[in-house]
Amino acid sequence: MSQTRHVPVMLQRCLDLLAPALEAPGPQPPVVVDCTLGLGGHSEALLSAFPTARLIALDRDKEALRLSGERLAPYGDRATLVHAVYDELPEVLDRLGVPKAQGVLFDLGVSSMQLDEADRGFAYAQDAPLDMRMDQTTGIGAAEVLNTYPPGELVRILRAYGEEKQAKRIVSAVVREREKEPFSNSARLVELIRDSLPQAAKRTGGNPAKRTFQALRIEVNGELTVLERAIPAAVASLAVGGRIAVLSYHSLEDRLVKQVLAAGAANTAPPGLPVVPERYQPRLKLLTRGAELPTEEEVAENRRAAPARLRGAQRIREEER
Repeated sequence: MSQTRHVPVMLQRCLDLLAPALEAPGPQPPVVVDCTLGLGGHSEALLSAFPTARLIALDRDKEALRLSGERLAPYGDRATLVHAVYDELPEVLDRLGVPKAQGVLFDLGVSSMQLDEADRGFAYAQDAPLDMRMDQTTGIGAAEVLNTYPPGELVRILRAYGEEKQAKRIVSAVVREREKEPFSNSARLVELIRDSLPQAAKRTGGNPAKRTFQALRIEVNGELTVLERAIPAAVASLAVGGRIAVLSYHSLEDRLVKQVLAAGAANTAPPGLPVVPERYQPRLKLLTRGAELPTEEEVAENRRAAPARLRGAQRIREEER
């Protein structure tokens, strides 16, 4: 499988956001954490751009770790790859004896490899077993979700995670069909979604199966639950002066990231205090005005960049004990 086709999203902007923290002189080499290693595009660029930095990279997908291990081998012991989900960041740093990180990067969503490996069931454009697990050694796949979840729960998932307005129509068709024969492959689900949508809904927003596949993927991998823990954990893992950059690909992820970073950048003092005590001062400074978007040129080169939203923040104060 070729690694050249993988184009990291908003790469230069991510490097620019993290640079001041990774180029600052210090007694130890700076530590940068890539929480979503994937095929290693961002990680390789971080190691290349910041020659003194030590990289710690996490991924829950063993195949991604194997391929990235080959790609990053020239960097020797500057790169430490760990099989872990990104909300386990504090435990990973603890285990490696790293007190704080100077930089943290998240590139959320599905890696190019998972979308392009036909047998993983992430992509609605090709027929494959309905799996969608990022870590294929654990948990239940998408087929089991479709075949066993109660209808109300499926509707909730499609609405909450896929923002699918036609959730009830799709779920009633799924329930009807799964009684005849359980779901196992993606093509049957894609066809069912097409057949159950009104004409108007098929004319907008690309492939009509896209939102349902996104919802199933988020449910199977517990992505939003993990992210709710992961972003605060990453902020807490930053040294003062350290920076975090987060790329998200749909509004639910972006909203979550925005809330955590905005809360960290807020003054939490009760109103009316003449002087704001240290413990109420913001812990973060926002580095992006709202979410930054990829340029038109980048989207033209790499269509997977189109939905990306980038937010960044800098740690400016320790937690109060």
